[in-house]
Amino acid sequence: MNLFFEESGDFKVGTMMTQAGEAYQVEMASGKRTKVKIKDVLLQYEKPSPTDLMEQAKAVAADIDLDFLWEVAGEEEFGFAELGAEYFGHTPLPAEAAGLILSLHSAPIYFYKKGRGRYKAAPEQSLRAAQAGIEKKKQQALVQAEYVEELKANKLPASMQNIVMQLLFKPDKNSIEYKALEAACNELHTNPQRLMLAAGGVASPKALHMAKFLFENFPRGAGFPEVAVPVPPTDLPLANVQAFSIDDVTTTEIDDAFSVTKLDDGNVKIGIHIAAPGLGIKPDDAVDKMARARMSTVYMPGDKITMLPDAIVEAFTLAEGKTCPALSLYATLNPADWSVIATETRAEMVPIANNLRHNDLDDLVNEATLASGEGEYPHKESLGLIWQWAQVLEAARMVKREGFGLKPEQNNRVDFNFYVEDDVVTVSRRKRGAPLDKIVAELMIFANSTWGKLMHDHGVPGIYRSQGQGVGGWAAKMQVRMLTHAAPHQGLGVDQYAWSTSPLRRYTDLVNQWQILACAEHGVTAPLVAYFKHKDAGLFAIVSQFDAAYAAYGDHQSNMERYWCLRWLGQQEARQVEAVVLKDEVLRLVDIPLIIRLPGMPQVARGAQVKLDILRWDEVDLTIEARILEIPTTDAVAADAELDYEEEEVSDAPEEAVDAPEVAVEAAAEEPAAD
Repeated sequence: MNLFFEESGDFKVGTMMTQAGEAYQVEMASGKRTKVKIKDVLLQYEKPSPTDLMEQAKAVAADIDLDFLWEVAGEEEFGFAELGAEYFGHTPLPAEAAGLILSLHSAPIYFYKKGRGRYKAAPEQSLRAAQAGIEKKKQQALVQAEYVEELKANKLPASMQNIVMQLLFKPDKNSIEYKALEAACNELHTNPQRLMLAAGGVASPKALHMAKFLFENFPRGAGFPEVAVPVPPTDLPLANVQAFSIDDVTTTEIDDAFSVTKLDDGNVKIGIHIAAPGLGIKPDDAVDKMARARMSTVYMPGDKITMLPDAIVEAFTLAEGKTCPALSLYATLNPADWSVIATETRAEMVPIANNLRHNDLDDLVNEATLASGEGEYPHKESLGLIWQWAQVLEAARMVKREGFGLKPEQNNRVDFNFYVEDDVVTVSRRKRGAPLDKIVAELMIFANSTWGKLMHDHGVPGIYRSQGQGVGGWAAKMQVRMLTHAAPHQGLGVDQYAWSTSPLRRYTDLVNQWQILACAEHGVTAPLVAYFKHKDAGLFAIVSQFDAAYAAYGDHQSNMERYWCLRWLGQQEARQVEAVVLKDEVLRLVDIPLIIRLPGMPQVARGAQVKLDILRWDEVDLTIEARILEIPTTDAVAADAELDYEEEEVSDAPEEAVDAPEVAVEAAAEEPAAD
């Protein structure tokens, strides 16, 4: 006796060997034996053989007209044998019955299964809807196949041209466009980014990195809506100074300037003048909402996305030849030891005599010329006096830093400036701690610390940056975090530190400027009039939002610097390059800030200079492969080796790109000390 039965949703045939209770022992055509429950058996027959029956049943199923079978079935539930008699006109033969079962089971849109061998015809409306769906899928499959062929030929289908970014970064995985892209990538053994580059959906790797950043962080575009330019108060006093700024040649958001006044009593008054958009922009106005949405200017080699519209930047930037609204901090100093006698904060109009540029002065202003008095350059005497004070400020910070148990800051690092013109990149090296850098950095740290204390003393909350060994587990290692109350910044060696000197490009600085203005104008009543109060939920929200945005912008800056480093290798046709060992398997090229990891490299002393052979690099993945060609025979340390390097400082990308040198120095000081 042969059996046709159902097992785990599949139909099988075999020869019955024995019966035991409610089950048969069945031998399959392969020789394998299995136990089959009686309720699962649909047919018992003598001939043909199990193998022949299955072949004949499949042939019968292929010949059955499903539409006619559906019409014959009627509306009531039926068994397959009943329908077989109607359809074939006679009691179905074993092969016909088995073929009918296979056909019914394979057509779920025509027949609903109601039990073992029992079915019911689908209602006509449901059947037509299902058939339409199947037809639609067939058409979509044809369209999808056309898309795949176009993509394989490096041609972008028309329907994909307006959704390239969505397909790459936030796709609807049920769309035929995404399915076609995925299928083409599988057939070509590539990924969507590379395929889009090949098909012209993205113009270049640079455009790909920019598009990803904009899609994630500026989904509505990086442009600004039309907005009126805020006007500062017209009754501000005029400062009796001739101020000057010190910035890179590419800087347009000039936040800070300096002035020096010799007093009749022999003392010196040094002014730190900060652009004051806070005098025109008011909390919750249209401009404030735009700035808060961005939180910071985004910097990258050759480009930037500003926090404020150009017209507003131009209205408040400390441009040469203009008299600009500014928040000024004056320090009266005793030149005998450069001790601070008094400080004063006030809002005023400040004449800007010059915008000095590093590119013009770096070769003229150095430690040697400042000590000897040689050379001629603008504001020479003022720069000399500020330089003397800057050195005293730095020394005092180092004492304070050591009091916190930290090593002195390392001054042997190198900063790199990127300049991009017509898609050609130039990278220049600048030793960190050069006099002009130190002047700006020390005075900015002084201002941020002094104004942080001013807010604290007046009982006005602000946004502070704190670093140190704390309690509660957050500072098991040195790290920086943002608070709304004063706390030490051990890395910088100050008792409090509130970002306040870059209000044109950082929202935290604009917020602090509003709070500082309240302190300067209202004194002891400042807590009553300051916009942000203690434990203000809005202030906490700003801190959280700023941290998230600043981290995303920093990652993008690092990625773009790494991209331009790889472009530099190609433009220079650099194949053999010098590199400095930072730590274990981590190296940095000497000429550009490109970090390379070489797993398994021989043990080499930190700071040693080695020669690398560049094998290949990828501007899409931002990866690079290299091998060591030469290792020095001695443990000589490169002059600019970063011996205080720690693993957490490297994210496979160069340091943060900045538009003002003081930020580079401040950021360096905030890095963990390698104790």
